Amino acid sequence: AVELAESGGGAVQAGESLKLSCAVSGPRISRYCMAWFRQVPGEEREEVATIDEDDITTYAGSVKGRFTISQDKDTLYLQMGSLKHVDTAEYYCAACPCYSISGSGSRCYDGEYNYWGQGVQVTVSS
Repeated sequence: AVELAESGGGAVQAGESLKLSCAVSGPRISRYCMAWFRQVPGEEREEVATIDEDDITTYAGSVKGRFTISQDKDTLYLQMGSLKHVDTAEYYCAACPCYSISGSGSRCYDGEYNYWGQGVQVTVSS
């Protein structure tokens, strides 16, 4: 199975930047999609950004224009800029086998992400 491990979290001040990394290991037999999620205690988990093997990306409206998701052969990244206090959360990377939708990116076969990292804390002071 695919294994994921996040790193790069920490504490920053509002307006600053931070880059998260997610190391990807294990077999990747089929087409996979990757994503970043975040969760604040007491709130629903939020999908932050997604990327497929064609580098087609999606972003939550709350981060669009400030965050950038990218990948290389074994690492997923989330570049976070203009950070706000409301970005404070535990961030998780995730993966799923997925299929391409012409003109509309990709979707997970199971309708959900199957593989998850352990999470990394990001704290933004205001």
